[in-house]
Amino acid sequence: MGRVKIKFPSENPLFTCTIPVRISDINYGNHLGNDSVLSIIHEARMQFLAQRKYTELNAGGNSLIMGDVMIAYKGEAFYGEMLEINIYAEEITERSFDLLYQITTSRNNAQHPVADAKTGMICFDYKERKITGMTDELKSLLHSL
Repeated sequence: MGRVKIKFPSENPLFTCTIPVRISDINYGNHLGNDSVLSIIHEARMQFLAQRKYTELNAGGNSLIMGDVMIAYKGEAFYGEMLEINIYAEEITERSFDLLYQITTSRNNAQHPVADAKTGMICFDYKERKITGMTDELKSLLHSL
């Protein structure tokens, strides 16, 4: 079986943040649970949008909905560690884009990969309940950084 592989762009990330591993993120193996990684990338995406005074309901005039997600687990993270999340954008179309998340932690003076993830984000009109076109403002943000 082939493993999920996410290739990151060579340019600098759009956004970087740190998020601590909470006790509620720990599973029976005493490490970061796979289900918590999805919550962590959601938090990172919200911080990215908030930095620009956006939300998922108003990101440059667009509302966003997640169309798909991929997560490739790379290593362990433990309670109290700080996760560094780098976010990149790619595959920008008239109605959607992908956000890539590179998650690492620092341990013993070295960076350790934790997970790579991708979310397919779609511009969505919640009132009409349908996919809509991307605004120039959101396109500009995704292309300019």
